[in-house]
Amino acid sequence: MTFNGNWKIDRNEDYEKFMEKMGINMVKRKLASHDNLKVTLEQTGDKFHVKETSAFRTLEIDFTLGVTFEYSLADGTELSGSWTMEGDMLKGAFNRKDNGKLLTTTRIVQGDELIQSYNYEGVDAKRIFKKY
Repeated sequence: MTFNGNWKIDRNEDYEKFMEKMGINMVKRKLASHDNLKVTLEQTGDKFHVKETSAFRTLEIDFTLGVTFEYSLADGTELSGSWTMEGDMLKGAFNRKDNGKLLTTTRIVQGDELIQSYNYEGVDAKRIFKKY
């Protein structure tokens, strides 16, 4: 499957601005910008196993496309939502539990890069990962 593999953060685009809009304080934004995030993705049909390892935490998540699940961001923000597949793109729609606002995200593989894009209240950001 296209997403399967081990991915390591290579660079960010407007990620700090996005985190600020999310209400994450400056110290946590600075730390998160340099979290050395590694993501392992394993897809089997419509089921995904994701392992995220960073300087701050290790988290494993299992989800099925189209099925709502709960997720907590590294800063503790709790979300509820689901992923769907549109062509070669994973699309996520998650509502914050604290204010009900929508966070959307996509994942797509282009060449040897996994590009994860985010949008929250009109602020866009990207995290670009390389296979390792």
